[in-house]
Amino acid sequence: MQPKKIIIAPDSFKGSLTSIEVADIIGEEISVFLPDCEIIKMPIADGGEGSVETIITALGGKTYQTKVLSPDDRMIDAKYGIASNGTAIIEVAQSSGITKQKGLHPMTSNTFGFGQLILAALERGARDFILCIGGSATTDCGCGMAAAMGVLFLDEKGRSFIPYGKDLCEVAKIDINLIDKRAQESNFTVMCDVTNPLTGNNGAAFVYSPQKGASPEQVIHLDKGLYHIGRLLSELSGKDLTSIPGAGAAGGLGAGCMAFLGANLQSGIDAILELCGFEEHVRQADLIITGEGKLDSQSFYGKVLSGLLREANGVPVWSVCGVCDCDETLLQKHGVTVFEASKGISINESMNDPAKYLRIAVQKAMQDAGCGQ
Repeated sequence: MQPKKIIIAPDSFKGSLTSIEVADIIGEEISVFLPDCEIIKMPIADGGEGSVETIITALGGKTYQTKVLSPDDRMIDAKYGIASNGTAIIEVAQSSGITKQKGLHPMTSNTFGFGQLILAALERGARDFILCIGGSATTDCGCGMAAAMGVLFLDEKGRSFIPYGKDLCEVAKIDINLIDKRAQESNFTVMCDVTNPLTGNNGAAFVYSPQKGASPEQVIHLDKGLYHIGRLLSELSGKDLTSIPGAGAAGGLGAGCMAFLGANLQSGIDAILELCGFEEHVRQADLIITGEGKLDSQSFYGKVLSGLLREANGVPVWSVCGVCDCDETLLQKHGVTVFEASKGISINESMNDPAKYLRIAVQKAMQDAGCGQ
């Protein structure tokens, strides 16, 4: 039977094609074989750089630009999106990302600009937010964000200051009474695909701050600061934030969003599927096509493919990937049909012209399925 409705929901092919480009290519090739087929494109974002563009492309809406402070305290341009349903999409990589600073500053990089982006969206009337927190340069537990939104941080002498990672231990009191009232009227969901707690060997400092330039000594200092501020935030929120999976995301920004904004942490893929109305679309779908650069066993745990399989409701799932490094029995167990762009050629060759070989893989998939015949 020829499929009448196909959902295309790919991840990006890292280093080759964005998820938007992948969805467009797959959609174009399917239209050749099945010109009357309804195609729903849902390019998937993972919460990192490019999430605003990806989500707004999938949902419709508009992007806006504003001036914010970079992680190293320079004025920069940053974008945020407001989807057609009114939901604001705020991306930490736009304002406080590791690519938004000159050099690496693990002890002083801050999330103040992220808070400014939230304020900009509040000014436009947004009250529902998706916060994308991948790619940060920071380890300040979201204190910079909170300060931008009116939260006061006081030292032992009652002096107000904006905490960086280096001086989190100097915070003696947190006063949230002046936080922007509009934020208290809003709903915040954090796209989070990591399960790291705030502190300890698997926490934000030990796992991620070395990637942000921290020395071993600085890692220990940052972890102590996160532990200290984590206790204060736990008292503030009434729940132990130090051990919640995902609290350590983006240098503790996960914990900060929960404490200051009352945010819910949600799997990135689950948040996107909910935002795109996947449950509604899949009811009438005949086929789901996803894709990623490398399909392996990790794809079935917390990644795009795992979320689609969980919500597929019996609809067949194809993966058109760059390369498949997955045992056939695992694929059969989950009922995934795979088409490789690098089939019969080297990986390097396929990456030199990824669009060409992705098109060939989709054409083969259509032919093997007897589509258009």
